[in-house]
Amino acid sequence: MLRILPAGFLILLSMAGGVAAQEAYPTRAVNLVSPYPPGGAADLTARPLAPAMERALKQPVVVVNRVGAGGAVGTQFVSTAPADGYTLMITVFSISTIPEADRVAGRKPRWNRDQFVPVARINADPTMLIVHPSTPWKSVKALVNDAKKRPNDIIFVSAGPFTVAHMAVEVFMQTAKIKMRHLPTTGGGPAMTALIGGHAFVSALSTGAVSPQAKAGKLRVLANSGYKRLAAFPDIPTLKELGYDMEVYLWTGIFARKEVPPAVVSKIRTAIGQAVKDSEFLKASAKMQMPPDYLDAPEFKTWWDKDSEMLARAIRNMPSPGK
Repeated sequence: MLRILPAGFLILLSMAGGVAAQEAYPTRAVNLVSPYPPGGAADLTARPLAPAMERALKQPVVVVNRVGAGGAVGTQFVSTAPADGYTLMITVFSISTIPEADRVAGRKPRWNRDQFVPVARINADPTMLIVHPSTPWKSVKALVNDAKKRPNDIIFVSAGPFTVAHMAVEVFMQTAKIKMRHLPTTGGGPAMTALIGGHAFVSALSTGAVSPQAKAGKLRVLANSGYKRLAAFPDIPTLKELGYDMEVYLWTGIFARKEVPPAVVSKIRTAIGQAVKDSEFLKASAKMQMPPDYLDAPEFKTWWDKDSEMLARAIRNMPSPGK
């Protein structure tokens, strides 16, 4: 005989099942989506981080590259994926810049920051302000003085609009009250090639990309955009210590959909906290000159809010094309 259970009992049964599912997490592979192609900061960080997370979670962690539209394809995919903790995203600061760039251009943002919960920051590397060695600028002051004399004459190169190289120089220009002309390219490699080839004279690229070229004398380093000097460049000052109140980083963080249950997010946070201390991950990070600069979710959220507002302000203050 069919028995009809009270509605209240069914609700309690459903809630119990949901709690049990959360407690069991993870029971299968976790996908770590990178919205960028292999070789970029997000992918390079994800590759050694994934096996370290596997050791903590006791389940496979699979790096999935969903590329396209400057990171928009992968980010949009994660924003609509099931909110169960099995689809995470490892990305860079463009999660903040692309929506603001859309708004400034009069387009509907393809996503908003509040669709995601920040889980952990993995690293945060300052950019290196670099110039072609044929230029007369031996200091930031010399570059600024020259740029003030001839606005928009000096060409700076980036890996593309709203990339870290673009934003670092934009923030620097706004802070120093100078104007230079932007030459966007299609990636960090082409940007470095343009600078070394003399097609541009200024850029701001990652420490790992800059170090071998600087040692070979193919470019000159003037400053870094972080809060402290770097061990690899102990004689190179920060822009902040030179009087330019700014910090810009190429950072990598892990995000989940905001609807992922807090208990699941907590388990992911714990796993990442263990992974960034993993010996194999630390070896790989050192080799890539991308040391961990870990922030757990609460600290990362505070930092991300501040960093995003700084970048958004810089985008809003950029001159319109042609000006």
